[in-house]
Amino acid sequence: MKAMILAAGRGERMRPLSDAMPKPLLQVGGRSLIAWTLERLCGAGISEIVVNHAHLGAQIEAALGDGSRFGVSIRYSAEEEALETAGGIAKALAMLGDNAFIAAAGDIYTDYNFATLQAHLLGGHLAHLVLVPNPPHNPDGDFAIDGALLRNAGGTRHTFSGIGLYDPRLFAGIAPGSRHKLAPLLRLAADAGKASGELYTGTWLDIGTPERLANLDRELSRQPPNEPAHGAKI
Repeated sequence: MKAMILAAGRGERMRPLSDAMPKPLLQVGGRSLIAWTLERLCGAGISEIVVNHAHLGAQIEAALGDGSRFGVSIRYSAEEEALETAGGIAKALAMLGDNAFIAAAGDIYTDYNFATLQAHLLGGHLAHLVLVPNPPHNPDGDFAIDGALLRNAGGTRHTFSGIGLYDPRLFAGIAPGSRHKLAPLLRLAADAGKASGELYTGTWLDIGTPERLANLDRELSRQPPNEPAHGAKI
């Protein structure tokens, strides 16, 4: 199974840090946010990775290279201007192939085991989302889970983690190179009974502001060292 890390966002809330460096390259615990995600994917046996980028994207390619330092193979999908999440995925579909693939936001920190998604069968669904308990900055949540089905309305709502398993057909109506948000597609799939979800209660953080970045860095600095796969710390 292939995976995509979404790294094209401008990171407005992370300014001024993101003015000189793409947000996924900002460091916590001695390595970049995107390196943590690459480590988790590699640990789950997922080795074919697509990374999209726009803002200061050359820095991402220079830092990650071909991925061999992380035990993975990386291909890049460059965007002149960020195409939003669904638009970025649609542009990269030729690299991701015809089978279901994992996509993860490049600005999160989590200990989620991606092998869980690798083993998940979509069946006739178009998406399977990992939801998390609502953080303070999103108290109303995004979706509810009814059995295994995702619900756009009703029930106890949880927050979309930025991690999902997708059928390429979800993005079939998006012209490559066009801007398109992901949330409307997911809501339509949920309303049609074509999406499922799971609730993950382990470690997950949306590193959306300098304060959250600093807090996580302090927390990780208090923990025993945990070297990433292949010793890559970028």
